Amino acid sequence: MMARVARAATTSDVFNAIAEPQRRRILVLLREGERPVTELARELGMAQPGVSKHLRVLREVGLVRDRKVGKQRLYGLDARGLRPVHEWTGGFERFWNESFDRLDAYVQDLKQGRQGE
Repeated sequence: MMARVARAATTSDVFNAIAEPQRRRILVLLREGERPVTELARELGMAQPGVSKHLRVLREVGLVRDRKVGKQRLYGLDARGLRPVHEWTGGFERFWNESFDRLDAYVQDLKQGRQGE
């Protein structure tokens, strides 16, 4: 019998990486532009080592890039890494559009019913 070893999903899968709330908060902050880890830590109210671990995960799945500027390392959003998420959620667009169309038709029926009173 083989023992199952849990894989470190967060380091290899975009979906698992963004499932963590603090990582999503980091991505939101980086939408505004590049930031050093110290600034991210201050904004998040977290210790710098914790933020650095989250940034490493986000970098490994292709959501964050970094570059060195003098002695400082700046982290920035690489939104291309979100393509799999965008494509997956886009598959639900038809469902939502149909749901909104049904809701709109229902509201129109209600309005017509009130006008006939």
